Amino acid sequence: MKLMCLRKFMVVSWALLWAATAYAQPATKQGWTLQETIDFALKHNISIQHNEINQRLSLLTLRQSQWAQLPSLNMSPSYGISKGRSIDPTTNQFVVGSYNFLSANASANVLVFGWFQQRNTISRNQLSYNAAAEDLNQLKNDVSLNVATGFLRVLMAKEQITVNEKQVALSAAQLKQTQKFAAVGRLPELNVAQLEAQLASDSSLLIAALSDYTSAVLDIKALLNLDFEVPFEATIPELPMEDRISLQSLSPEYVYEQAIKSIPSVRSNELKLRAAKHGWQMARGGLLPQLSIGGQLGSNWTSTYRQLAGYNIDGTTPTGTFVSVAGQQYDVLQPNVIPTFSSPNVVSQLENNFRQTVSATLSIPIFNGWQTQYQVRQAKLNIQTQELNKYQNELKLKQDVYKAHNDASNAIQKYYAAKRSQEAAQRAYDFATTRYELGLTNTLEYLSTLNNLYKADGTLLNSKYDLIFKLKVIDYYLGKQLTL
Repeated sequence: MKLMCLRKFMVVSWALLWAATAYAQPATKQGWTLQETIDFALKHNISIQHNEINQRLSLLTLRQSQWAQLPSLNMSPSYGISKGRSIDPTTNQFVVGSYNFLSANASANVLVFGWFQQRNTISRNQLSYNAAAEDLNQLKNDVSLNVATGFLRVLMAKEQITVNEKQVALSAAQLKQTQKFAAVGRLPELNVAQLEAQLASDSSLLIAALSDYTSAVLDIKALLNLDFEVPFEATIPELPMEDRISLQSLSPEYVYEQAIKSIPSVRSNELKLRAAKHGWQMARGGLLPQLSIGGQLGSNWTSTYRQLAGYNIDGTTPTGTFVSVAGQQYDVLQPNVIPTFSSPNVVSQLENNFRQTVSATLSIPIFNGWQTQYQVRQAKLNIQTQELNKYQNELKLKQDVYKAHNDASNAIQKYYAAKRSQEAAQRAYDFATTRYELGLTNTLEYLSTLNNLYKADGTLLNSKYDLIFKLKVIDYYLGKQLTL
């Protein structure tokens, strides 16, 4: 019998040693606080990084629409070789052969009046950018709340380990004392066997608590985007519960009114609705005429262009016409003029061929396959969609606030009930321990009282962290910083 008890005790001791080794792992960073954990998550969370990119894209869209107000300016220089029969761009005459040509053109265009389409586009993009910023803030708040949830789960699992360790130590001490009583015949060996079973049960609960702690740490590492090889150990702060329970002075309607002011998603939906209205006004502008002013500059050069440089007279030629002078006829002669040509340089040709054009254009939309009309209708439907989204978001927010307030109120009652139950179980255990040591109660009754205390401790621990979380949710809706 003693040999069996020794084997059981060795098994339990080995389990406790394994558990303590798994729990006391080395850490490169000691003492993560909730604020440090949230700050780390906000810097490394992948979803936040994606939303930051989306916000930068919205900013680029806004900047592009702002720059679109400036006149457009284009230049198109070109150089080439023409062969065969073509029109010389400098003389507008047909030429046969090959020649080199150079043309330089510049054009500018500015919208004078377009029914404020560009202004509405800028306003829409500005509101969309602001909405993207609010969406990013909402995501950061959600990540902060999720991290706080994971952090509280780690703290609860860590405290549960402490509770189970105390249970194991208490059972081990009671087993040791019972073994001494059994050795002198004061208590039967059955009591020793029952306490050994209790110690084994408490040890298994400790191992399960260690497993829960490891699981909670892995979950929060995933939220933080922290490498799984990096140790994580949360610092347990002082949590005076009496200072935290102040929900009675807050009505759910007051919490909702504060949430409307502080929750970024509410502001985001309002901004998106306003952006949709500007988008509708922008689309309507496409149905009306637009006035724009444009200008062009250009010049040409060709290698075949020649200009008159001078002339030479090489003799005369009879024209076949005669004039009579003093009764005598003379032949009418014409000089033989031989022109000379020169090839002007590139700069001279470009200066000579330089041209300017200024124009005003009135663009009147008549028919484009109903594209603009459908854009107006789509913009109108987009307004209705955003109105529904805004209403749905506010309705869900109100439902969530009332539910969170009710959950927090229930959690307060559960905490007080669990606290009273734990205090009663502790008193019952103290009495049972005294009676057991005096031999006035049997082991089963003692173990029943002990298990009731363990259960009360666990219920109090769970209700404590459940209450802390529910109160943090209220702080979230009130726009407060999530701290412990």
